[in-house]
Amino acid sequence: MSQVVVTFYKFVSLPDYTRLQAPILAYCQQQAIKGTILLACEGINATLAGTRAGIDAVLSFLRRDSRFEDLEVKESLAESPPFERMKVKLKREIVTLGQPQANPHQQVGIYVSPKDWNELISDPDVMVIDTRNDYEVSIGTFQGAINPQTHSFREFPNYIQNSLDPTQPKKIAMFCTGGIRCEKASSYLITQGFEQVYHLKGGILKYLEEIPPEESLWEGECFVFDERIAIKHQLEPGSYDMCRSCGHPISEMDKESPQYEEGICCPYCFESLGQEKRKRQQEKVRQLQLKSRKAFKNG
Repeated sequence: MSQVVVTFYKFVSLPDYTRLQAPILAYCQQQAIKGTILLACEGINATLAGTRAGIDAVLSFLRRDSRFEDLEVKESLAESPPFERMKVKLKREIVTLGQPQANPHQQVGIYVSPKDWNELISDPDVMVIDTRNDYEVSIGTFQGAINPQTHSFREFPNYIQNSLDPTQPKKIAMFCTGGIRCEKASSYLITQGFEQVYHLKGGILKYLEEIPPEESLWEGECFVFDERIAIKHQLEPGSYDMCRSCGHPISEMDKESPQYEEGICCPYCFESLGQEKRKRQQEKVRQLQLKSRKAFKNG
């Protein structure tokens, strides 16, 4: 049975976020929902999967809290369950930037809908910045977008400090997978003196869902943080797999490399793989094979 996959976030003041953890987890488990919800004083961030009825029930449960009644949800389908268990985690930030002054409750850039995004980023006076990590950018991005070559979102402020000048006249348009990183990044840029700051509302996922392929300025596929690995236009499953050792997306060409060993390593982590980690990965592969054989016998 196919699974409904939903992603959503909202920057909203949650001073009681620690008390929300247990009831939300219990209700999700009751509805057989799996995935991850992050709760922090600054808001909520989630990716969940389950049956249509289960997902609808959880969203209705969350929206009983007036702070979540206007949650904007992005949906797609997965052929098999993309998550193994349900987790509700308490965090300092729902997306980690490490800059307390970046507060979307107080200031944020201008939201740009997917239908208006092409016009904005086609303007030569607009600097388009991909706020995602380098391994995400490597499999797809918008035409002409700048890759800051960060390995984590925490590095983004350093890129801004070293590469951009708030006195420059260009407009800055930013985007990310679902909108959460570029929204927080826009708040940070405003605190640093940048005035003309824009970000893609709903992120790449909403753009790929709404914009027809023939009109799209997106090139490649979009990395997602679940077992689907990557998606294409209309949120169709992509062609990438994931290295179980380092988490890097890998193509069929990567799998042809002599540095690829299924479940052990890939061309992106081969040189840094130590003997201890190799042994751990080999044991994981062995356990998965045993589990698969047992399931086949019992099936």
